[in-house]
Amino acid sequence: MRRALAGLTTRGRSFVAAGATAIVCAFILGERDLLRAGVLVLALPLLSTLALSRTRYRLACARRLDPSRLPVGHESRVDLRMENVSRLPSGLLLVEDQVPYTLGGRARFVLDRIEPHGSRELSYRIRSDVRGRYRVGPMVVRLADPFGMVELVRSFSLADTLTVTPTIVPLPSGRLSGAWTGGGDSIARTVSTAGEDDVAPREYRHGDDLRRVHWRSTARRGELMVRREEQHWQSSGTLFLDTRRTAHHGDGPGASFEQAVSIAASIGVHLGRGGMGLRFVTDLGESLPSSVAYEGAFEGALLDNLAVIRTSTGRALTPGLAALRGALGHGREGDGLVVAVLGALSAEEARTVAAVRRGTATCVAVLVDVADPDLGDGGGADTARLLRAAGWRVVTLRSATELAAAWVQADQATEDLARGTSP
Repeated sequence: MRRALAGLTTRGRSFVAAGATAIVCAFILGERDLLRAGVLVLALPLLSTLALSRTRYRLACARRLDPSRLPVGHESRVDLRMENVSRLPSGLLLVEDQVPYTLGGRARFVLDRIEPHGSRELSYRIRSDVRGRYRVGPMVVRLADPFGMVELVRSFSLADTLTVTPTIVPLPSGRLSGAWTGGGDSIARTVSTAGEDDVAPREYRHGDDLRRVHWRSTARRGELMVRREEQHWQSSGTLFLDTRRTAHHGDGPGASFEQAVSIAASIGVHLGRGGMGLRFVTDLGESLPSSVAYEGAFEGALLDNLAVIRTSTGRALTPGLAALRGALGHGREGDGLVVAVLGALSAEEARTVAAVRRGTATCVAVLVDVADPDLGDGGGADTARLLRAAGWRVVTLRSATELAAAWVQADQATEDLARGTSP
Protein backbone atom coordinates (compact mmCIF):
# COMPACT_ATOMS: atom_id res chain seq x y z
CA MET A 1 0.00 0.00 0.00
CA ARG A 2 2.88 2.36 0.77
CA ARG A 3 4.34 1.71 -2.67
CA ALA A 4 0.95 2.33 -4.24
CA LEU A 5 0.58 5.65 -2.41
CA ALA A 6 3.98 6.66 -3.78
CA GLY A 7 2.52 6.05 -7.24
CA LEU A 8 -0.16 8.72 -6.92
CA THR A 9 -0.29 10.89 -10.01
CA THR A 10 -0.58 14.67 -9.95
CA ARG A 11 -4.34 14.31 -10.23
CA GLY A 12 -4.41 11.83 -7.36
CA ARG A 13 -2.31 14.06 -5.11
CA SER A 14 -4.54 17.01 -5.96
CA PHE A 15 -7.63 15.04 -4.96
CA VAL A 16 -6.00 14.01 -1.67
CA ALA A 17 -5.05 17.62 -0.91
CA ALA A 18 -8.48 18.93 -1.87
CA GLY A 19 -10.29 16.28 0.19
CA ALA A 20 -8.16 16.87 3.27
CA THR A 21 -8.62 20.65 2.97
CA ALA A 22 -12.40 20.26 2.62
CA ILE A 23 -12.57 18.06 5.72
CA VAL A 24 -10.55 20.53 7.82
CA CYS A 25 -12.69 23.42 6.62
CA ALA A 26 -15.86 21.45 7.36
CA PHE A 27 -14.83 21.01 10.99
CA ILE A 28 -13.88 24.67 11.32
CA LEU A 29 -17.07 25.95 9.69
CA GLY A 30 -19.35 23.23 11.01
CA GLU A 31 -20.57 22.31 7.51
CA ARG A 32 -21.65 18.69 7.26
CA ASP A 33 -22.23 18.85 3.50
CA LEU A 34 -18.70 20.08 3.00
CA LEU A 35 -17.50 17.20 5.19
CA ARG A 36 -19.32 14.67 3.01
CA ALA A 37 -17.85 16.19 -0.15
CA GLY A 38 -14.35 16.18 1.37
CA VAL A 39 -14.62 12.54 2.41
CA LEU A 40 -15.78 11.59 -1.09
CA VAL A 41 -12.95 13.50 -2.78
CA LEU A 42 -10.39 12.00 -0.40
CA ALA A 43 -11.75 8.47 -0.64
CA LEU A 44 -11.61 8.30 -4.45
CA PRO A 45 -7.78 8.26 -4.83
CA LEU A 46 -7.40 6.09 -1.70
CA LEU A 47 -9.84 3.48 -3.00
CA SER A 48 -8.14 3.58 -6.41
CA THR A 49 -4.81 3.00 -4.70
CA LEU A 50 -6.18 0.08 -2.70
CA ALA A 51 -7.74 -1.55 -5.76
CA LEU A 52 -4.61 -1.15 -7.87
CA SER A 53 -2.28 -2.41 -5.14
CA ARG A 54 -4.31 -5.62 -4.84
CA THR A 55 -4.21 -6.23 -8.58
CA ARG A 56 -2.30 -9.40 -9.44
CA TYR A 57 -1.65 -9.29 -13.16
CA ARG A 58 0.67 -11.88 -14.65
CA LEU A 59 2.13 -10.58 -17.87
CA ALA A 60 4.68 -12.09 -20.23
CA CYS A 61 6.77 -10.19 -22.76
CA ALA A 62 8.74 -11.32 -25.81
CA ARG A 63 10.84 -9.14 -28.11
CA ARG A 64 12.42 -9.75 -31.51
CA LEU A 65 14.82 -7.52 -33.42
CA ASP A 66 14.81 -7.86 -37.20
CA PRO A 67 17.67 -7.59 -37.91
CA SER A 68 19.74 -7.56 -34.72
CA ARG A 69 22.85 -6.41 -36.62
CA LEU A 70 22.60 -3.70 -39.26
CA PRO A 71 24.77 -0.99 -40.85
CA VAL A 72 24.69 2.65 -39.87
CA GLY A 73 21.64 4.52 -41.18
CA HIS A 74 19.47 1.43 -41.66
CA GLU A 75 16.30 0.58 -39.76
CA SER A 76 15.52 -2.40 -37.57
CA ARG A 77 12.01 -3.54 -36.72
CA VAL A 78 11.21 -4.35 -33.10
CA ASP A 79 8.30 -6.73 -32.58
CA LEU A 80 6.80 -7.03 -29.10
CA ARG A 81 4.30 -9.54 -27.81
CA MET A 82 2.48 -8.80 -24.54
CA GLU A 83 0.55 -11.73 -23.09
CA ASN A 84 -1.81 -11.85 -20.13
CA VAL A 85 -1.18 -15.27 -18.56
CA SER A 86 -3.55 -14.74 -15.62
CA ARG A 87 -7.25 -15.59 -15.33
CA LEU A 88 -8.27 -11.96 -14.88
CA PRO A 89 -8.50 -9.31 -17.58
CA SER A 90 -5.97 -6.51 -17.31
CA GLY A 91 -6.85 -2.90 -16.83
CA LEU A 92 -5.38 0.10 -18.59
CA LEU A 93 -1.69 -0.53 -19.38
CA LEU A 94 0.87 2.07 -20.38
CA VAL A 95 3.72 0.17 -22.07
CA GLU A 96 7.16 1.65 -22.70
CA ASP A 97 10.17 -0.12 -24.18
CA GLN A 98 13.40 1.40 -22.93
CA VAL A 99 15.31 2.59 -26.01
CA PRO A 100 18.51 4.68 -26.04
CA TYR A 101 18.06 8.22 -27.31
CA THR A 102 20.48 7.47 -30.16
CA LEU A 103 18.04 4.92 -31.56
CA GLY A 104 15.10 7.29 -31.64
CA GLY A 105 13.90 7.79 -28.09
CA ARG A 106 10.99 6.28 -26.25
CA ALA A 107 8.57 3.71 -27.65
CA ARG A 108 5.26 4.10 -25.81
CA PHE A 109 1.93 2.32 -26.26
CA VAL A 110 -1.44 2.35 -24.50
CA LEU A 111 -3.29 -0.95 -24.07
CA ASP A 112 -6.87 -0.58 -22.92
CA ARG A 113 -7.51 -4.18 -21.90
CA ILE A 114 -6.04 -7.64 -22.43
CA GLU A 115 -8.44 -10.52 -21.90
CA PRO A 116 -7.39 -13.59 -19.87
CA HIS A 117 -4.73 -15.58 -21.75
CA GLY A 118 -4.91 -13.01 -24.52
CA SER A 119 -2.06 -11.19 -26.20
CA ARG A 120 -1.26 -7.99 -28.10
CA GLU A 121 1.26 -7.51 -30.89
CA LEU A 122 3.21 -4.23 -30.92
CA SER A 123 5.95 -3.03 -33.24
CA TYR A 124 8.10 0.02 -33.86
CA ARG A 125 11.26 0.91 -35.79
CA ILE A 126 14.65 2.08 -34.59
CA ARG A 127 17.73 3.35 -36.40
CA SER A 128 21.06 4.87 -35.57
CA ASP A 129 23.49 7.08 -37.44
CA VAL A 130 26.24 6.16 -34.99
CA ARG A 131 27.80 2.70 -34.88
CA GLY A 132 27.89 0.87 -31.58
CA ARG A 133 26.20 -1.77 -29.47
CA TYR A 134 22.91 -0.68 -27.89
CA ARG A 135 20.65 -2.23 -25.29
CA VAL A 136 16.97 -2.37 -26.22
CA GLY A 137 14.72 -2.90 -23.23
CA PRO A 138 13.68 -3.84 -20.68
CA MET A 139 9.95 -3.32 -21.08
CA VAL A 140 8.30 -1.11 -18.48
CA VAL A 141 4.57 -1.47 -17.78
CA ARG A 142 2.66 1.24 -15.97
CA LEU A 143 -0.62 0.14 -14.38
CA ALA A 144 -3.17 2.93 -14.08
CA ASP A 145 -6.68 3.12 -12.65
CA PRO A 146 -9.57 4.33 -14.86
CA PHE A 147 -9.61 7.73 -13.13
CA GLY A 148 -5.89 8.38 -13.57
CA MET A 149 -5.30 8.69 -9.83
CA VAL A 150 -2.58 6.10 -9.40
CA GLU A 151 0.17 4.73 -11.62
CA LEU A 152 2.33 1.75 -10.64
CA VAL A 153 5.48 0.79 -12.54
CA ARG A 154 6.49 -2.81 -13.24
CA SER A 155 9.59 -3.74 -15.23
CA PHE A 156 10.62 -6.91 -17.05
CA SER A 157 14.22 -8.11 -16.95
CA LEU A 158 14.41 -9.12 -20.63
CA ALA A 159 16.60 -6.93 -22.85
CA ASP A 160 18.12 -7.42 -26.30
CA THR A 161 21.21 -6.04 -28.00
CA LEU A 162 21.24 -4.16 -31.29
CA THR A 163 24.60 -3.96 -33.05
CA VAL A 164 25.04 -1.06 -35.45
CA THR A 165 27.98 -1.79 -37.72
CA PRO A 166 30.00 0.56 -39.94
CA THR A 167 28.74 1.29 -43.44
CA ILE A 168 29.59 -1.54 -45.82
CA VAL A 169 30.61 -0.49 -49.32
CA PRO A 170 29.98 -3.22 -51.94
CA LEU A 171 33.16 -4.09 -53.81
CA PRO A 172 33.43 -5.58 -57.32
CA SER A 173 33.73 -9.32 -57.64
CA GLY A 174 37.16 -10.86 -57.52
CA ARG A 175 39.86 -10.64 -54.90
CA LEU A 176 43.49 -9.76 -54.61
CA SER A 177 45.82 -12.71 -54.90
CA GLY A 178 47.38 -14.10 -51.75
CA ALA A 179 49.08 -17.15 -50.40
CA TRP A 180 47.39 -20.52 -50.38
CA THR A 181 47.82 -22.39 -47.16
CA GLY A 182 46.18 -25.39 -45.62
CA GLY A 183 46.39 -27.85 -42.78
CA GLY A 184 48.55 -30.31 -44.70
CA ASP A 185 50.43 -30.96 -47.91
CA SER A 186 48.90 -30.26 -51.29
CA ILE A 187 47.11 -32.97 -53.22
CA ALA A 188 49.67 -32.97 -55.97
CA ARG A 189 52.57 -33.29 -53.57
CA THR A 190 50.86 -36.02 -51.57
CA VAL A 191 49.95 -38.04 -54.64
CA SER A 192 53.43 -37.70 -56.13
CA THR A 193 55.13 -38.97 -52.97
CA ALA A 194 52.72 -41.67 -51.86
CA GLY A 195 50.39 -42.49 -54.74
CA GLU A 196 46.65 -42.11 -54.95
CA ASP A 197 45.95 -45.24 -52.89
CA ASP A 198 48.53 -44.59 -50.21
CA VAL A 199 48.49 -40.87 -49.43
CA ALA A 200 50.55 -39.41 -46.58
CA PRO A 201 48.42 -39.73 -43.43
CA ARG A 202 48.34 -37.74 -40.21
CA GLU A 203 47.13 -38.36 -36.67
CA TYR A 204 43.39 -38.52 -36.04
CA ARG A 205 41.91 -35.34 -34.57
CA HIS A 206 38.62 -34.95 -32.78
CA GLY A 207 35.93 -34.24 -35.35
CA ASP A 208 37.61 -35.96 -38.31
CA ASP A 209 35.36 -38.07 -40.51
CA LEU A 210 35.89 -41.76 -39.70
CA ARG A 211 35.50 -42.55 -43.39
CA ARG A 212 38.92 -40.94 -43.89
CA VAL A 213 40.71 -43.37 -41.54
CA HIS A 214 43.78 -44.85 -43.24
CA TRP A 215 43.72 -48.40 -41.87
CA ARG A 216 47.11 -49.49 -43.20
CA SER A 217 48.88 -46.65 -41.39
CA THR A 218 46.69 -47.16 -38.34
CA ALA A 219 47.77 -50.80 -38.09
CA ARG A 220 51.41 -49.87 -38.59
CA ARG A 221 51.44 -46.94 -36.09
CA GLY A 222 49.10 -48.41 -33.51
CA GLU A 223 46.93 -45.26 -33.47
CA LEU A 224 44.21 -43.86 -35.66
CA MET A 225 45.56 -42.15 -38.77
CA VAL A 226 43.51 -40.29 -41.39
CA ARG A 227 44.12 -39.33 -45.04
CA ARG A 228 44.96 -35.69 -45.79
CA GLU A 229 44.17 -35.53 -49.45
CA GLU A 230 40.78 -33.95 -48.74
CA GLN A 231 42.23 -30.97 -46.89
CA HIS A 232 41.51 -27.89 -48.94
CA TRP A 233 43.79 -24.97 -49.57
CA GLN A 234 42.54 -21.62 -48.41
CA SER A 235 43.75 -18.18 -49.30
CA SER A 236 45.14 -16.40 -46.28
CA GLY A 237 45.51 -12.75 -45.45
CA THR A 238 45.68 -10.11 -42.77
CA LEU A 239 43.58 -6.99 -42.36
CA PHE A 240 45.35 -4.22 -40.46
CA LEU A 241 43.65 -1.09 -39.05
CA ASP A 242 45.48 1.90 -37.61
CA THR A 243 43.35 3.15 -34.69
CA ARG A 244 45.79 5.64 -33.17
CA ARG A 245 44.13 8.89 -32.23
CA THR A 246 47.14 10.84 -33.44
CA ALA A 247 46.80 9.33 -36.93
CA HIS A 248 43.25 10.60 -37.49
CA HIS A 249 41.45 13.89 -37.35
CA GLY A 250 37.90 15.22 -37.45
CA ASP A 251 34.73 14.34 -35.56
CA GLY A 252 31.46 12.68 -36.47
CA PRO A 253 30.63 10.32 -39.34
CA GLY A 254 32.91 12.21 -41.75
CA ALA A 255 36.00 11.88 -39.55
CA SER A 256 38.97 10.02 -40.97
CA PHE A 257 38.73 7.34 -38.29
CA GLU A 258 35.08 6.58 -39.10
CA GLN A 259 35.96 6.38 -42.78
CA ALA A 260 38.85 4.04 -41.97
CA VAL A 261 36.59 1.77 -39.93
CA SER A 262 34.05 1.64 -42.78
CA ILE A 263 36.81 0.85 -45.30
CA ALA A 264 38.22 -1.93 -43.09
CA ALA A 265 34.74 -3.42 -42.63
CA SER A 266 34.03 -3.34 -46.37
CA ILE A 267 37.33 -5.00 -47.28
CA GLY A 268 37.07 -7.60 -44.52
CA VAL A 269 33.53 -8.59 -45.49
CA HIS A 270 34.45 -8.74 -49.18
CA LEU A 271 37.51 -10.94 -48.65
CA GLY A 272 35.80 -13.11 -46.05
CA ARG A 273 32.86 -13.84 -48.34
CA GLY A 274 35.37 -14.75 -51.04
CA GLY A 275 36.62 -17.62 -48.89
CA MET A 276 39.80 -16.02 -47.59
CA GLY A 277 41.02 -16.94 -44.13
CA LEU A 278 41.67 -13.56 -42.53
CA ARG A 279 43.09 -12.37 -39.26
CA PHE A 280 42.33 -8.86 -38.01
CA VAL A 281 45.12 -6.79 -36.48
CA THR A 282 45.17 -3.25 -35.09
CA ASP A 283 48.04 -1.09 -33.92
CA LEU A 284 47.51 -2.62 -30.45
CA GLY A 285 48.01 -6.17 -31.71
CA GLU A 286 45.92 -9.09 -32.97
CA SER A 287 42.18 -8.68 -32.41
CA LEU A 288 40.74 -11.63 -34.34
CA PRO A 289 42.84 -14.72 -35.11
CA SER A 290 42.57 -16.59 -38.37
CA SER A 291 40.91 -19.50 -36.57
CA VAL A 292 37.74 -17.40 -36.43
CA ALA A 293 37.76 -17.21 -40.22
CA TYR A 294 38.24 -20.94 -40.59
CA GLU A 295 35.22 -21.50 -38.35
CA GLY A 296 33.13 -19.40 -40.75
CA ALA A 297 32.37 -16.68 -38.22
CA PHE A 298 34.83 -14.01 -39.32
CA GLU A 299 32.33 -11.60 -40.87
CA GLY A 300 30.11 -11.46 -37.79
CA ALA A 301 33.05 -11.26 -35.40
CA LEU A 302 34.73 -8.53 -37.45
CA LEU A 303 31.57 -6.41 -37.67
CA ASP A 304 30.90 -6.84 -33.95
CA ASN A 305 34.46 -5.75 -33.24
CA LEU A 306 34.36 -2.74 -35.56
CA ALA A 307 30.94 -1.68 -34.23
CA VAL A 308 32.47 -0.74 -30.89
CA ILE A 309 36.09 0.00 -31.79
CA ARG A 310 37.45 3.36 -30.63
CA THR A 311 40.62 5.31 -31.25
CA SER A 312 43.55 4.18 -29.15
CA THR A 313 45.80 6.41 -27.08
CA GLY A 314 48.93 4.63 -28.29
CA ARG A 315 51.41 6.49 -30.45
CA ALA A 316 53.47 3.59 -31.82
CA LEU A 317 52.61 0.93 -34.38
CA THR A 318 55.07 -1.54 -32.85
CA PRO A 319 52.60 -4.06 -31.29
CA GLY A 320 50.46 -4.21 -34.41
CA LEU A 321 53.40 -4.50 -36.81
CA ALA A 322 54.87 -7.28 -34.69
CA ALA A 323 51.62 -9.22 -35.06
CA LEU A 324 51.65 -8.43 -38.76
CA ARG A 325 55.17 -9.81 -39.18
CA GLY A 326 54.12 -12.92 -37.31
CA ALA A 327 51.15 -13.36 -39.65
CA LEU A 328 53.40 -13.08 -42.71
CA GLY A 329 55.85 -15.48 -41.14
CA HIS A 330 53.25 -18.26 -41.32
CA GLY A 331 53.16 -18.03 -45.12
CA ARG A 332 55.49 -19.83 -47.50
CA GLU A 333 58.59 -17.67 -48.01
CA GLY A 334 56.67 -14.63 -46.88
CA ASP A 335 53.71 -15.14 -49.22
CA GLY A 336 50.31 -13.79 -48.16
CA LEU A 337 47.98 -10.86 -48.52
CA VAL A 338 48.11 -7.83 -46.27
CA VAL A 339 45.62 -4.98 -46.51
CA ALA A 340 46.55 -2.11 -44.20
CA VAL A 341 44.10 0.74 -43.60
CA LEU A 342 46.27 3.58 -42.34
CA GLY A 343 45.89 7.13 -41.14
CA ALA A 344 48.54 9.83 -41.30
CA LEU A 345 52.09 8.44 -40.99
CA SER A 346 55.35 10.17 -40.35
CA ALA A 347 58.32 9.37 -42.59
CA GLU A 348 59.81 7.08 -39.95
CA GLU A 349 56.51 5.25 -39.43
CA ALA A 350 56.11 4.85 -43.19
CA ARG A 351 59.57 3.24 -43.43
CA THR A 352 58.70 0.87 -40.57
CA VAL A 353 55.45 -0.16 -42.26
CA ALA A 354 57.21 -0.57 -45.61
CA ALA A 355 59.76 -2.93 -44.05
CA VAL A 356 57.00 -5.34 -43.01
CA ARG A 357 56.64 -6.67 -46.54
CA ARG A 358 58.79 -9.68 -47.26
CA GLY A 359 59.20 -12.20 -50.03
CA THR A 360 56.44 -12.07 -52.61
CA ALA A 361 53.71 -11.01 -50.22
CA THR A 362 50.94 -8.92 -51.75
CA CYS A 363 50.62 -5.82 -49.57
CA VAL A 364 48.04 -3.10 -50.16
CA ALA A 365 48.06 0.16 -48.19
CA VAL A 366 44.88 2.23 -48.03
CA LEU A 367 45.81 5.73 -46.89
CA VAL A 368 42.71 7.41 -45.46
CA ASP A 369 42.33 11.19 -45.61
CA VAL A 370 46.03 11.78 -45.07
CA ALA A 371 45.67 15.42 -46.12
CA ASP A 372 44.43 17.49 -43.18
CA PRO A 373 42.69 20.66 -44.48
CA ASP A 374 44.47 22.69 -41.79
CA LEU A 375 47.91 21.17 -42.31
CA GLY A 376 48.12 20.69 -46.06
CA ASP A 377 49.24 17.35 -47.47
CA GLY A 378 50.74 16.28 -44.15
CA GLY A 379 53.32 14.00 -45.81
CA GLY A 380 50.79 11.82 -47.60
CA ALA A 381 52.66 11.88 -50.91
CA ASP A 382 55.95 10.96 -49.20
CA THR A 383 54.24 8.09 -47.35
CA ALA A 384 52.82 6.70 -50.58
CA ARG A 385 56.20 7.00 -52.31
CA LEU A 386 58.03 5.15 -49.53
CA LEU A 387 55.49 2.34 -49.48
CA ARG A 388 55.49 1.94 -53.27
CA ALA A 389 59.27 1.78 -53.28
CA ALA A 390 59.04 -1.23 -50.93
CA GLY A 391 56.61 -3.04 -53.23
CA TRP A 392 53.32 -2.00 -51.60
CA ARG A 393 50.24 -1.25 -53.70
CA VAL A 394 49.00 2.15 -52.43
CA VAL A 395 45.62 3.84 -52.84
CA THR A 396 44.62 7.12 -51.23
CA LEU A 397 41.00 7.75 -50.23
CA ARG A 398 39.10 10.69 -48.83
CA SER A 399 36.05 8.64 -47.88
CA ALA A 400 34.76 5.10 -47.98
CA THR A 401 32.59 5.90 -51.02
CA GLU A 402 35.74 5.97 -53.17
CA LEU A 403 36.74 2.45 -52.13
CA ALA A 404 35.06 0.50 -54.97
CA ALA A 405 36.95 2.35 -57.72
CA ALA A 406 40.22 2.22 -55.77
CA TRP A 407 39.83 -1.51 -55.21
CA VAL A 408 39.66 -2.11 -58.94
CA GLN A 409 42.86 -0.10 -59.39
CA ALA A 410 44.63 -2.06 -56.65
CA ASP A 411 43.53 -5.36 -58.18
CA GLN A 412 44.75 -4.29 -61.62
CA ALA A 413 48.08 -3.17 -60.17
CA THR A 414 48.49 -6.58 -58.52
CA GLU A 415 47.80 -8.37 -61.81
CA ASP A 416 50.31 -6.15 -63.62
CA LEU A 417 52.90 -6.93 -60.97
CA ALA A 418 52.25 -10.67 -61.29
CA ARG A 419 52.78 -10.42 -65.09
CA GLY A 420 55.99 -8.51 -64.55
CA THR A 421 54.73 -5.27 -66.07
CA SER A 422 54.90 -1.84 -64.54
CA PRO A 423 51.85 -1.00 -62.36
